[in-house]
Amino acid sequence: QVQLVESGGGLVQAGGSLRLSCAASGRTFSVNGVGWFRQAPGKEREFVAGISWSAGTTYFADSVKGRFTISRDNAENTVYLQMNSLKPEDTAVYYCAGKIVFRASRVAYQGEYDYWGQGTQVTVSS
Repeated sequence: QVQLVESGGGLVQAGGSLRLSCAASGRTFSVNGVGWFRQAPGKEREFVAGISWSAGTTYFADSVKGRFTISRDNAENTVYLQMNSLKPEDTAVYYCAGKIVFRASRVAYQGEYDYWGQGTQVTVSS
């Protein structure tokens, strides 16, 4: 099993930045890809960004391209989501998720992720 724990959420003004962390423990060697998803009140959970663990290739939703970056620290088994130029519409609970079988074409399919964190709240005020 793999445990994922998110941290770094909080309240920030529009235009500000936050960095979310996703720390993995347990059988982390089984994880080949990590994704960040978010769910705003009254909306479905959506893909935000993803990264392949071995190659470090990154993927982003159109809504966050140019504003968010995703990176990983192999030694610390941690994935980061750097969020810049935040907008009120970025307000949501952010979740990280890990998957065993990683394919670039399926990075946004949340149903194919094997492990999930508990989520961290991000609130952007206008």
